Amino acid sequence: MFFSALLFGLLGSFHCIGMCGPIAMVLPVHAEKPLPRCSKIFLYHLGRIIAYGSIGLIFGLLGKGLFLSGFQQRLSIIIGLFMIVYIIVPSSFFKKIKITSPLYKFIGQIKSGLGKRLKNKSYVSLFIIGFFNGYLPCGMVYMALAGAIAMASPTQGFLYMLIYGLGTIPLMTLIIYFKAILSLKFRNKIQKAIPYFVFIIGFLFILRGLGIGIPYISPSDIQLQIQNEPTVCAPIGLK
Repeated sequence: MFFSALLFGLLGSFHCIGMCGPIAMVLPVHAEKPLPRCSKIFLYHLGRIIAYGSIGLIFGLLGKGLFLSGFQQRLSIIIGLFMIVYIIVPSSFFKKIKITSPLYKFIGQIKSGLGKRLKNKSYVSLFIIGFFNGYLPCGMVYMALAGAIAMASPTQGFLYMLIYGLGTIPLMTLIIYFKAILSLKFRNKIQKAIPYFVFIIGFLFILRGLGIGIPYISPSDIQLQIQNEPTVCAPIGLK
């Protein structure tokens, strides 16, 4: 399911233009020579990717706990349903129940720290800007984190979010160099297409959890046991 992480990253970068784009556009790199500019942009992306990976590690650990409790396939179904519900239910509903108010206080502190760092042109500052940028809330990041939980492993959760971050790099880099490279009309079209892709990925997670015997897509309980069983080598001389 790692391909879904890359897809979330590629599609999510269009969504990121609204959240992270303004930060990327004002990075203190435009007056630099080509090599220092590339180095600082690299550090900015590295900070973001490490932040995503660290969150993926935590959520992968959570998924592992559920996996050890025997919830692996049911977890995949729940996550698939979550993805589908998230894109169907209007965002105004989540605002009404006010479950995110503590989160937005934390976000305010992050943005305040980012504002101070944006005045500093050092290499360390660019990395720190990217790192804190990775913790800003984003609907596509939530979708990717759901996928990280389904990996049921801290390592795979880390890799899942790492791949997600890599998927965001191409467009976010273009935005830094060329602020007006994508028209508002084109971005709106992509934004409208994103829910359909999320629905497809959510459906694939549900299909995976149903365990109907399709290799790699919807493995059965027996196939999962075979995949997870360690290989035991017979002693030399024995058949």
